Amino acid sequence: MKINLNNRIFRALSNSPNGEVSDSTLFYYKQSDDLITAEYKGGEIVMGTIVGKIVNNNHLEFEYRHTNVNGEIRTGVCRSYPEIVDSGKVILKEYWQWTCADCSKGESTLIEL
Repeated sequence: MKINLNNRIFRALSNSPNGEVSDSTLFYYKQSDDLITAEYKGGEIVMGTIVGKIVNNNHLEFEYRHTNVNGEIRTGVCRSYPEIVDSGKVILKEYWQWTCADCSKGESTLIEL
């Protein structure tokens, strides 16, 4: 699948209990060639950024950093696998790990608005 996330907006469908992203969090993606960036905010997230790349034109690898409502800076890494659902929307199946605090792992699914 040729990936193009430029100017797409996503929200969470699900997340592991140890994550801070919720269905109130919106992700605003930009893409230039294989470089991806995003800003995200909402719910427990005051402001966050993503920087990464598309690998082998089938998944994303990125680092994320955000500030939460408790004033904590949280960081992590993620692999995200895009799929197109019946509605034509893109979903992102994500496998992430905190690189701060307990370094725990989790999974989330985002859907394009």
